[in-house]
Amino acid sequence: MRALAGTLSSVGTLLVLPIIGYISDRFGRRIALVISVFNLSLFGLIRAFSVNYAMYLALQIIQTTLGAGIFSSAYIFATEFVGPKYRVFTSATCSSMFAVGQVVLGCIAWLVQPWRYMIMTLHIPCFTIIIYYWILSESVRWLLSKQKFDEARVVLEKASRVNKKEISEKTMQALLTPPNAPVNKVQPNGPGLIASIVKSPVLLRRVCTTPIWWITTTFVYYGLSINSTSLSDTMYLNYILTCAIEIPGFYTAVLILDRIGRKPTLSGGFLFSAACNIAFAFIPDDMTVLRLVLFLLGKFGIAVVFTSLYLFTSELYPTEYRHSLLAFSSMVGRIGSITAPLTPVLMEYWAGIPPVMFASMGFLSGVLVLTQPETLGTKMPDTLAEAEMIGKPESKIQR
Repeated sequence: MRALAGTLSSVGTLLVLPIIGYISDRFGRRIALVISVFNLSLFGLIRAFSVNYAMYLALQIIQTTLGAGIFSSAYIFATEFVGPKYRVFTSATCSSMFAVGQVVLGCIAWLVQPWRYMIMTLHIPCFTIIIYYWILSESVRWLLSKQKFDEARVVLEKASRVNKKEISEKTMQALLTPPNAPVNKVQPNGPGLIASIVKSPVLLRRVCTTPIWWITTTFVYYGLSINSTSLSDTMYLNYILTCAIEIPGFYTAVLILDRIGRKPTLSGGFLFSAACNIAFAFIPDDMTVLRLVLFLLGKFGIAVVFTSLYLFTSELYPTEYRHSLLAFSSMVGRIGSITAPLTPVLMEYWAGIPPVMFASMGFLSGVLVLTQPETLGTKMPDTLAEAEMIGKPESKIQR
């Protein structure tokens, strides 16, 4: 029953991602972010007053179903605000803040008892993020994709003032002029996206491939976090260490993504994590230090993947469908996080079953990454036509 809470949380996340993706692509990145924050904070706080476990579980799935789109909303928002030069660093920073949040969660769970006070401590500060609606400007890329050129001009002029830069009228007009290529308009009710996927073999292959990467990443990522509590008697410390090791993993991705490319980094992260997991499965229990090192290195590898995956997936899809398709990949990927809380049960039969499963999925995804084009040095595509050109010489830009 304890594993059920984690599973239901992932089910809720699976349900919310296509919804928040639609809201984001239809109504804007800023609205999607604020709605997610408010729902997560409100239902999280209510959950602290649960009178029984059934009520707790019900509120858990409601909370995640309505509010778990925060990270994908914030990630898309952040990466669309920067150019190719800072895209990798922005991606790693978003991911590292996720890890910092998990470390903070472990510390609060360790220090704040009982659980009701812990939940209140976690959720009450989240309400302050709602003011971001008035602080943040809407994504210029989203505004341009919706042909809201006047609003985009206002945001660009504000950015130039804040950064004490000058944007010439010629440059401004170039930024605001619609491309000559025909733009595939998004249908408000969604069929335009489905039709585009069916008609584009390139997009269809990506839509079939990227969710497998996400299933593997969430399965291994959350599986290692959950199984870390069984490494020794210091449950909270194990969890904190397993989360903290992600931070150097994220910034390792920063160092290599722009040097060797997205594909080698993502594929290498999958394969490195898989190798560590398969080795961990067969190391004797009495070799405690070696087992701990391999376990943490496995999490380090999947952390490299975590940063690379969000970036690579977002670069493969056009602005007009980016959040919807990123959300779709992440939604299907929740199959991994739904099943991850159940892996400790398999250790009753053989302790090596979970790491062998993690390794198998890692090897599969590591190979599948190699089937997609490299996006290093390419312009983030705004239209379907631009997305289909990725991997061809015409898609390269001067950096």
